[in-house]
Amino acid sequence: MQTNAQQLTTQRLILRPWNDGDAEALYKYASDPAIGLIAGWEPHASVEHSLEIIRTVFAAPETYAMVLRETGEPVGCAGIMTADSRHSAPAAGSEAEIGYWIGKPYWGMGLTPEAVSCLVSRCFTTLGCERVWCVHYDGNMQSRRVMEKCGFRFHHSETDKPTPLGDRRTEHMFVITRNDYNNLHKAQ
Repeated sequence: MQTNAQQLTTQRLILRPWNDGDAEALYKYASDPAIGLIAGWEPHASVEHSLEIIRTVFAAPETYAMVLRETGEPVGCAGIMTADSRHSAPAAGSEAEIGYWIGKPYWGMGLTPEAVSCLVSRCFTTLGCERVWCVHYDGNMQSRRVMEKCGFRFHHSETDKPTPLGDRRTEHMFVITRNDYNNLHKAQ
């Protein structure tokens, strides 16, 4: 894995900041109800809506377009949220949360675990985190499987949590600590 201030590179992906030129590709995947609804957000309604998301939500630090190295197309999003980030997760100073989604045509190809593993590494080796969280809503087994593949362990569940959609769901919290990460990489 290579890292610099602007992008991260994995075997099959480039993780880079979103730009206005990505709006059509974002809309192509984020307009699919199978993507947003399970993650708790409305499907994108137009290319203009996707552009607005790029300029606001995806402008947050450590928010990356998941770009296929082979084609240059953004096919998903992954990001690190810290206590001092815009749109941050409720995490202590030495903790972070990783969030992600990928377009349905790319489900089951191992791209999301590849991106998440890269961000976990960044959290522990570059950002100085001691603990990293991932959260999924009840029923989102694809997201849970990504967490498990990346070394996260179930921590607890919280019921009756409001979502951006206005409903209430159960959230399942997974965590990986610095010790877990170090032990996982010693074993490899």
